[in-house]
Amino acid sequence: MQHSVIIYIVLGIITTNLIRMMPMLFIKGEITQPFLRSFLYYVPYVTLAVMTFPAIIQTTLTPLSGLIALIIGIIAAWRGMSLFSVAAICCVIVYIIDVML
Repeated sequence: MQHSVIIYIVLGIITTNLIRMMPMLFIKGEITQPFLRSFLYYVPYVTLAVMTFPAIIQTTLTPLSGLIALIIGIIAAWRGMSLFSVAAICCVIVYIIDVML
């Protein structure tokens, strides 16, 4: 049995909009609880980290090059380098290690 692509698109739109509308329906006013405010503050960062860190290691030719670039990227970011510099350094490191191996 073939399913229409239109049905999948409509279901995706409904699901996405329900997820976005639920907080507006159930939460009235400003959130004042410190724990909940801090939790909601860090949710985007955690989500980005959960999606990014596995990809850093799995998308390179060897997981070792991704891991080394990740460690050096963390050190470079910790030392205050810009996002572009850290990304460029990590790309160069992955390229050099993948060429050597």
